[in-house]
Amino acid sequence: MSTYHEIPKSVTNLINEISQLCGEYHPGWAEVFENVYSNTLLTTIKRISEDDTYVLTGDIPAMWLRDSTAQVRPYLPLAEKDAEIKNMIRGVISRQFDMILHDPYANAFNETANGAGHQTDHTEMTPLIWERKYEIDSLCYPLQLSYLYYQHTQDATIFDDRYKAVAQTIMDLWLVEQHHETSPYTFMRDTDRLEDTLGNAGRGSEVAFTKMTWSGFRPSDDACIYHYLVPSNMFAVVVLGYVETVFTSINKDEVLATQAYNLKKSIAEGIQEHAVVEHLGKEIYAYEVDGLGNALLIDDPNVPSLLSAPYLGFCEMDDPLYLNTRKHILSEENDYYYAGEFAQGCGSSHTPVGYIWPIALAIEGLTTSNKQEKAKILDTLVKTDGGTKMMHESFDVSNPNNYTREWFSWANMMFCELVMDYFEIKVKR
Repeated sequence: MSTYHEIPKSVTNLINEISQLCGEYHPGWAEVFENVYSNTLLTTIKRISEDDTYVLTGDIPAMWLRDSTAQVRPYLPLAEKDAEIKNMIRGVISRQFDMILHDPYANAFNETANGAGHQTDHTEMTPLIWERKYEIDSLCYPLQLSYLYYQHTQDATIFDDRYKAVAQTIMDLWLVEQHHETSPYTFMRDTDRLEDTLGNAGRGSEVAFTKMTWSGFRPSDDACIYHYLVPSNMFAVVVLGYVETVFTSINKDEVLATQAYNLKKSIAEGIQEHAVVEHLGKEIYAYEVDGLGNALLIDDPNVPSLLSAPYLGFCEMDDPLYLNTRKHILSEENDYYYAGEFAQGCGSSHTPVGYIWPIALAIEGLTTSNKQEKAKILDTLVKTDGGTKMMHESFDVSNPNNYTREWFSWANMMFCELVMDYFEIKVKR
């Protein structure tokens, strides 16, 4: 799959730097980091052309808008000095833009229009689309990657007329989905797994207007129960801020800048007005709400999550409302929080009971300033890799040799980002 037959020098240099920083105290971190930081390049990234990079998610032969961003994000610090890494990431962004302009409701795409994937789903499929589950974060991630790419490279040429078209497409869609009853989008799959389809003739459960924007599915690709997915709306607020900045200061366009500002403001108001709920005498963020009075007080390990709010840039780590929410999430009050002999953390309805996610553990480490906590989490991740020197989708807290997904590049790169963060090698925001 990959066109990388050898590791770029900048990657080797960073691996060596991390190894030296780990020293005799953290050899396990260094070993796993070396394995997975190079693995993503060698096994998932294909340079189609100078301006086109296809990113395989791992053991599923498709490219997700979400996963592909997370997979290349830890390479951003190298893009400042390595033109090859810079061009590779720029190619990912270019491919993502093409995908969004092809169909902004789709979440995953084939390399070519080969008709692979879920072509029998009852929605508007094309041969290029692998899956058409609409998720807010699928549109957030490319806007995030393009802005972070600029922060690291100062290459403003990424914000061209095609970026304008992408931003306009995304904002128009989010405006439509503030009023889902007028949306053209429906989705149904012939399946016994209810999480893989939407009820109500493919429109999802009923919602009322909240100023937030509607999502069919979570970042897990599982259907929402209540369709205002709060962490994804938080992410939308953040990236609309990026769009506003681009059109205010870089590629100036007063109309688009104003549209981004107004939509950002509206969604942020919706979060504060409808997603903040009282629980056990304290205010916390709900995971999902419907505007009709229903709220789901869980978190999901996929990002965006409530736990990831500071990581995304929605709030600070010491924000009181976030800290209340974090305390709830990292306790048995969260129905998907599991503790066992080897680890404790956030699981999901997507995976078996008692299984927790390395992605969520990494986010837990990336949203604390306590280095001892970061180290403890990294130690846990290394000890629970099932002897593979790689991360997995999830593992059994009572027996880490039981896990899901042998090859999951997103989880691998979240581990790398936490190691880099521990040693103050940070992705700029």
